[in-house]
Amino acid sequence: MPGLRAPSDYAAEPPRHPCLKINSKEPYNAEPPRSALVASYLTPADFFYKRNHGPIPIVDDIERYAVTISGLVENSKDLFMKDIRMLPKHEVTVTLQCAGNRRTAMSKTRKVRGVGWDVSAIGNAVWGGAKLADVLQLVGIPELTSITKFGGKHVEFVSIDKCKEEKGGPYKSSIPLTQATNPEADVLLAYEMNGEPLNRDHGYPLRVIVPGVIGARSVKWLDSINIIAEECQGFFMQKDYKMFPPSVDWDNIDWSTRRPQMDFPVQCVICSLEDISTIKPGKVKISGYAVSGGGRGIERVDVSVDGGKTWLEASRFQKSGVPYISDHANSDKWAWVLFEVTVDIHRSTEIIAKAVDSAANVQPEKVEDIWNLRGILNTSWHRIQARVGHSNM
Repeated sequence: MPGLRAPSDYAAEPPRHPCLKINSKEPYNAEPPRSALVASYLTPADFFYKRNHGPIPIVDDIERYAVTISGLVENSKDLFMKDIRMLPKHEVTVTLQCAGNRRTAMSKTRKVRGVGWDVSAIGNAVWGGAKLADVLQLVGIPELTSITKFGGKHVEFVSIDKCKEEKGGPYKSSIPLTQATNPEADVLLAYEMNGEPLNRDHGYPLRVIVPGVIGARSVKWLDSINIIAEECQGFFMQKDYKMFPPSVDWDNIDWSTRRPQMDFPVQCVICSLEDISTIKPGKVKISGYAVSGGGRGIERVDVSVDGGKTWLEASRFQKSGVPYISDHANSDKWAWVLFEVTVDIHRSTEIIAKAVDSAANVQPEKVEDIWNLRGILNTSWHRIQARVGHSNM
């Protein structure tokens, strides 16, 4: 593409914050310390997890960069950045979460394949850009369209990013046209993150943000948009990011029996303590994040400090000074909530957190019950082993 290219090696990678835990160097996949996630409601770009499949694309000439919209539409169109910026700008607070978040914990049950994420393959940011529903109107697709007159039912996003899984071809994914053309779904072509231009790791100059679904659908470094009859046939839609039962392994897997994963279940994680923590006896503040897919709010976060015998309800919050009410108009429907509770702990114990969303979905108790060979969607109760250390003073 003019103005944007995909390097063939890793010689021109952007700088990254030294605190990040590197799970894969080439391609670069890294996550922040869990404590950084609860330091603020919005995750700074430096501390936002990095999920890549190849070398980071380079913009040589932003004036020449354009996104091509084509496929089952009447007229194809090249959109330059100035065209996208002329559309109404929307800012939407969206939590992105890799489907493999907490994969490491799932792998302790049985081996899984994938990047070894701990609990921080997640972040929350304000994304700024044009709504995809507005963009599609430029090629004659009205709002709330489910099928174009040429038979288009899906919107495919193709990146400039080249990856080995696609045999050197581009990363790509798709969403249903009904979601893409619905302004209330808040799908964006984003050029800003937390009020600043996207950095290279997060998709500069333009990326897709698809709220409420796994991060794999929010394609970075956008090259083209195709209106297609069937869902994208790319590797990451058809041969990855699908949820299989525990009975399926690599010897009997049939990828065609499962649909591509979109929505993600309710999830919460304690971030103020590591998996095994030594604490002083007395009052301990327990804090973390909770989030659910599909725009569902968080109705409750329960915390136990006696291994699940009894439970306390944690307080929930998003923006400072604004009471959080699940599914209220003043709440950010696509974003996580932070939670905290102060407890008395005087002996070594297991601390557990579980969340309930606005549809009354609750996290499963045991990771064994949701084990799958790709290690995705580990939303089991989050457990911390707290060891009480007594001072000699």
